[in-house]
This record gives sequence, structure tokens and C-alpha cells, in this order.
Amino acid sequence: QVQLVESGGGLVEPGGSLRLSCAASGIIFSSYEMGWYRQAPGKQRELVAAITSGKSTNLSDSVKGRFTISRDNAKNTVYLQMNSLKPEDTAVYYCKADYRYGTRVYWGQGTQVTVSS
Repeated sequence: QVQLVESGGGLVEPGGSLRLSCAASGIIFSSYEMGWYRQAPGKQRELVAAITSGKSTNLSDSVKGRFTISRDNAKNTVYLQMNSLKPEDTAVYYCKADYRYGTRVYWGQGTQVTVSS
């Protein structure tokens, strides 16, 4: 059974930091490209950051310079370090796993991030 379990969300003041984690089980982690997406109320889900199995990264323009994505293949975990948080970063953040060699895709259940004073 495949599971992606996100953690690390919460309430933080503007300018603060959070680190999200996504622990994967039931998959060969190194065979998957990993990504973080977010969805704010009334908006479509959008890509925040992605990382290949070779650790090449891609970040959306809205988070470049503030967020960093990384992965630890030995721990089957992908991270999203979020610094200088803004109220517009408020959303549910989802972890996604994309199989490199086919069409299998898995999603986590999401973790809420709220940036507010």
C-alpha cells in the first residue's frame, strides 16, 4: 500500500519559516520524481516545487529565493523548507510522487499552512 504522509504544517507569522516533510512508503522512492503543490481556498492546485530522483530542482517564480526543496532517498522523504513566509503562501500543501518510467501518480493527504499575524 502506497502512502505519502505530509507533516510540518501549522500557523506562522509573516516572515517566519516552516519545514514540511513528506514520508513515502510502499514505493521505490528513487524511481519517483517528487513535488510539492498547494491549493488555496477558491483557487486551483498549483506546483510549488519539484525535485527529480537525481536531485535537480524546479521552483515556481512565486517562491524562488524563499523556498527550497530537497530529498533524502535513504529516508524516503522529501522536504520543503519555507522561509520568509507571506500571507499569500497560506494553503493546503500536498506532496506528489510521479513514477519516472510510467504513469503512476500518488498524492498525500495534505497539510495546512497558515501565514497570519
